[in-house]
Amino acid sequence: MKRIYFAGSIRGGRSDQEQYRKIIGHLQLYGEVLTEHIGHSGLTLSGEKGLSDQEIYSRDMDWLALSDLVVAEVSVPSLGVGFEIASALKLKKQVLCLYLIQEGKKLSAMISGCPDIQVKEYQTLEDVKQILDTFFTV
Repeated sequence: MKRIYFAGSIRGGRSDQEQYRKIIGHLQLYGEVLTEHIGHSGLTLSGEKGLSDQEIYSRDMDWLALSDLVVAEVSVPSLGVGFEIASALKLKKQVLCLYLIQEGKKLSAMISGCPDIQVKEYQTLEDVKQILDTFFTV
């Protein structure tokens, strides 16, 4: 069973929380999602209650090191997600980024231009499911 690190915006904006929840649900068909809390509706812009920023950082870096791969939803710009992706690459983890096509918006060239990151654009949740099914069966 694969250990999957899912990255999505928290403090950068929670507008895609419901989408994260659905993506995480589909990812669970393929392994254990170490960061399933990213999809919880109780997680707000202020982040997790009861943990210091240092505790969150240490825990998440431990999870990242334990993971087999990273799936990041990168439609909402987030410094944290960018940091997680860069850290994953440094750890030689496979990284898949999912990007919702949006009129007037463009994904950062630091993500789309990196040859070590797989970027898949989508328009619907069904597109995401198909992308993930292909990613995990190849």
